[in-house]
Amino acid sequence: MSIYLYLIKIRAYLLLNSIVDWITLSFIPGLGVTGFWRLVNHYTSPGAALGASVEKSRKIQGIRTKQLDGFREIGRARERALVELDRIEKSGGQAICWQDADYPGQLRHLVDPPPVLYVQGDPSLLTRPSVAVVGSRAATGYGRRICTGLCSLLAAKGVVVVSGLALGIDTHAHEGALQCGGMTVAVLGCGLDVIYPKQNLSLLEKIRRSGLVVSEYPLGTRPEPFRFPARNRIIAGLTQGVVVVEAAKKSGSLITAQIGLDLGREIFAVPGQVDSFKSEGTHWLLQQGAKLVQNVDDILVEMDGAASCGAAAAGRMRDDPARLQNCAPDLDPDEHALLQCVDCYPQSRDVIVERSGLDSSRVSELLLMLELEGLVELLPGGQVTKVGGGRSD
Repeated sequence: MSIYLYLIKIRAYLLLNSIVDWITLSFIPGLGVTGFWRLVNHYTSPGAALGASVEKSRKIQGIRTKQLDGFREIGRARERALVELDRIEKSGGQAICWQDADYPGQLRHLVDPPPVLYVQGDPSLLTRPSVAVVGSRAATGYGRRICTGLCSLLAAKGVVVVSGLALGIDTHAHEGALQCGGMTVAVLGCGLDVIYPKQNLSLLEKIRRSGLVVSEYPLGTRPEPFRFPARNRIIAGLTQGVVVVEAAKKSGSLITAQIGLDLGREIFAVPGQVDSFKSEGTHWLLQQGAKLVQNVDDILVEMDGAASCGAAAAGRMRDDPARLQNCAPDLDPDEHALLQCVDCYPQSRDVIVERSGLDSSRVSELLLMLELEGLVELLPGGQVTKVGGGRSD
């Protein structure tokens, strides 16, 4: 064997051991992320921390004795780490440790960055210009429409849309990016192999193929309420700005915005309907100095040149067929004509029948098709509102 091949094998061996050390230390029961970093900052590496005596580690400031009890299970933690690394690689993913060149530099500025990121998809998205888009799980038709259109325009400009795969605004953020062939990153509060929420199984598969799925948790980790604030710090940390589309006053989205503010990120808020409690959070952010979002330019110009909006406006969030024609599903002429008669605010079917000039049964049939396409929402009392497009003229 040549010395060159020998050195390559040695390097690969050391690299593997280093990755296993990072995962092993993160698997020590009861240590937690804070304890992990206190040990690594003291010993300079996970391997050194694993090799140190518990008696010596007890003397480190901020380390509690209870956090070190798990070191009695180092052997089991290392076995778990080897199994985890094998499983994640067989699933088509990879583990990215804090020391790796692929680890996103923006996350390094967190007080408690994830020691290891488990990813599936295209990891290069971690280094591209990105914006977090978050909001209410129980989004209104207005919020879904605005979110989908805004994220489609951001994606069309090459901006990566980052969100948390939750129902509501998160879902429409991801879908808005994907429907134009854009890029999106989903940050999970569970293991990569856990489908949560289950309604988003198909969306998760699309993101795995065309975007990136990220978690700091090993495979099999179940979603627990305390994991989602931790997830939110990754969403905010990965991006240049946080956009809140729709949120109540005590929404978790405001926590993400606060984390972003603490990290020096730009905070944006989309104004909502003044009579909706789901707009109270975004309006409060605007009162506190968040940037007002009326069109996609309002975001792009604040991203320090991360994406250029060109000489002309990149597009309003209202209908712009020239820009959005590639993002809209194929509609037959009647469907397209009827969609132009539907407003973003609720209106009765009778008004739509009158505006369209079609008979009532044909309007009912077309509205059902448009609802299946996700373009309108049929409300109680015979009311209809537009979801996928802007206000009709």
